[in-house]
Amino acid sequence: MFSPTALVASTLHLTKLPAHSTTLFFSTLACHVIHTLSHRISLRYSSHYARLSPPKQADWNMHVVSSVHATLITLAALPIFGMESLSTDKVLAYDPYAGEVYAVAAGYFLWDSVVCLWNVKLFGLGFALHGIACLAVFLLAFRPFLMYYGAAFLMFELSTPFLNVHWFCDKTGRSGSTLQLVNGVLLIAVFFLARIVFGLYNSADFFVTCYQRLDVIPAAYVWVYGIANVFLNGLNMFWLTKMVAAIQSRYVSSKRGNREDQALLNSEKKRHDGLNASDSGVYIDRDQPER
Repeated sequence: MFSPTALVASTLHLTKLPAHSTTLFFSTLACHVIHTLSHRISLRYSSHYARLSPPKQADWNMHVVSSVHATLITLAALPIFGMESLSTDKVLAYDPYAGEVYAVAAGYFLWDSVVCLWNVKLFGLGFALHGIACLAVFLLAFRPFLMYYGAAFLMFELSTPFLNVHWFCDKTGRSGSTLQLVNGVLLIAVFFLARIVFGLYNSADFFVTCYQRLDVIPAAYVWVYGIANVFLNGLNMFWLTKMVAAIQSRYVSSKRGNREDQALLNSEKKRHDGLNASDSGVYIDRDQPER
């Protein structure tokens, strides 16, 4: 019986993919269900959501899905770090539990890639390429290949809920609030530690490991993973600079605006006091006896 999964598995020699194809399918389906439920629930209970245009509503629901996925996948990936079955051979080792976790991740990135490509004008090409790169990385893990590193790169998702809270603050009238400021500080800290520090460390370890095992790694895989590593790390650093600039400009401009507002109030107060004094003078002059 023909199946797309079997075709992909046989073409790319992903010998472990068929065993996890059901999980991948239901992960993709779950993303669509969460997206649909988010629309219906938000439409009923959020006045902010109801005022958004359909493309912005789709963006809202994408953020809900990514928050759910990020929370669950990082928790599910934590046990992989302690697996001796993977640490003994960082290149070719396989573990069924890790396969299930990566199938869930692959299902999400498949859904994410399709949605971002379908709405590329809304989300931008960068997000679509990000989804495709992540999908390729987790699919090729079913050769099996580099399953040891999968959990490390799933830790990138630790920053996603904070990023989404920041976005929801903007869409629900909480821009510049204390909640957004505190969340923004946590976002930058987690993003920097998880994606930049931990991410670059694991990328360096990946390249060293691949160099030592070039005899057993297909050249195409080295290119795919190497380019994906450079692209994703570069994208992370670009996004970090954009986030810092956005948060800095927002709160600096907010403080500047507050100072300008206070100066304007002081000016109005002085003008008002001057008018009162002038009025008082006129009133006193009128009461003065004529000479």
